[in-house]
Order: sequence, then C-alpha cells, then structure tokens
Amino acid sequence: MKFRPSPYLSLAPALIVITIMLGASLFYAVLESFGIIRVIGQDTLSLDAYRDVLSGTGAAGSEFWVSLGFSLWVSAASTIISSALALMAAVWLSGQKNQVDTLAVNGHLAFPHLAWATALLLFFSQSGILARWAAALGWIDVPADFPILVRDSFGIGIILHYSIKEIPFLALIVLGVLRAQPIGYDVVAENLGASRWQRLRYVMIPQVMPALFAGALLVFGLIFSSYEVPALLGIGYPRALPVLALRFFLDPDLGARSEGMVISLIITLIVLAVAVVSLKLEERNK
Repeated sequence: MKFRPSPYLSLAPALIVITIMLGASLFYAVLESFGIIRVIGQDTLSLDAYRDVLSGTGAAGSEFWVSLGFSLWVSAASTIISSALALMAAVWLSGQKNQVDTLAVNGHLAFPHLAWATALLLFFSQSGILARWAAALGWIDVPADFPILVRDSFGIGIILHYSIKEIPFLALIVLGVLRAQPIGYDVVAENLGASRWQRLRYVMIPQVMPALFAGALLVFGLIFSSYEVPALLGIGYPRALPVLALRFFLDPDLGARSEGMVISLIITLIVLAVAVVSLKLEERNK
C-alpha cells in the first residue's frame, strides 16, 4: 500500500510558527488584560480592567458600548449591502460567456483596502475632488457645502468603502457555486413556465444562499476587526472598537494598556465566534 503523507505534515513548519506567534500574543494579551504589566511593576492579578470596560466606567468603558454598537452597525450594514450587490453581480456574470468581466472582478479584489480608502477620502471628502468640482460648476457655494460622506458620525464612508470592496470576494463565491450547478435545474424551471424572476428566487438563490451566508459571515468578521479603514475614514467619536483598543494600548499611561487588551480580546472572541459559525455552515453544506 502506497504511503500518502498527511497534507498537515507539509504545513507543519508554517503552522508551528503561526501557532507560537499567535499563542504568545494571546498569552501576553490575557496577562495584560488582568493587570499584569511588568514594565511598570504590576504583577498582581486584577479584574479592574474588565470591570471598568464592561460596566461603562473609566476612560475606555465610557466609549466601549457606543463603539461596540458603532462597529456592529458598520459591519452589519456593509455586509448586507455587499452581499446583495455581490449576488446581483454574480447572477449577471453567470450569464456571460466571456471571462473579461470576471477578470475585472479579480482585479478589484486585489486592490488594497488602504489604497481604496485613500481614494474615497480624496474624492468624497468636503475638501476632495468632487467637492471642488461641484463648487467650480456652481452647484454649491464652497467645497465645505458638499455632503459629508466620509468622516461622519454614522460611518457612511466606512460602509461605502466595505460595501464596494467586498463585492468581488462574495461575487466570486456565488459565481463558483452557480457555475458548478447543473444547468438542468434552470432549464426545467423555464420549461415549466417559470419567469426569470421566479427562476432566480426559487432556483438560483436557494442554491447559492448557504455559501453566500458563510462568506458574508467572514466578511462581517473582517470588517469588525479591521483598523486601518475606520481610522482613516472615521472620526474621533464614535470610534470603531479596533481604533479604541489601539488608542488605549498606545496611551502614554502604560496602565491603560489593560483596558486596551480587554477590548482586543472581546474583538477576538466575537470574530472567532463568527468564524466558527461560518465553518459549521460550510461543513453542513458539503
């Protein structure tokens, strides 16, 4: 019998390095969240940071629940919008015979998040290109009259960024499912008199919804844990949780690191829970 090595054996060196780095980071974060910060001589376990954050007291606690609600709102809105647009894009692409449109989707997927966020800031800010064009054309008196689309209290700029940026990822997931399905289902429904809308609703959407939902959960976790886009397109209040966590981790008062680590661990737990649900859904659909 021919010996077949496990695929995990070839991945072992990389997995060992990743596990050590991740484990060390989590261990360090847990220790500091319990108040053990050797740099300033704190070596006694304490739940003060957890109490301050979760009870809404202290510097971090006063913003925590607002930031949590803001992050959930931005993540949920971006995920829902990008999922709906990705479904429409995938359905349209599935009927195309050439691969040019698919290549365009792949190209947009490779565009870095930070570069796209910078482009949105340059175009849609009140001192940006569109605001200056509108003022030059006489549509508004001064660029400052341009609608606030980025760096706003509702996170519109952040939602706009992620809604557009995550469409290719979700569209490719849906497109892969659609192109893997036998064409007979759609033909049978058409022969039975189903309209295009009815075929979309009763045939195509049920086929792709499990994969789309699993992918949407991953997108939600990505958005919820991302720092750079909320930091660039957001404002000082309310702040996304990752921005708030880094703010206290970099505080000149090293004692504030404990609160930053508590927020970071809460973000980690939420993202891990979302990832586990997504994996369970993917396993169920196999």
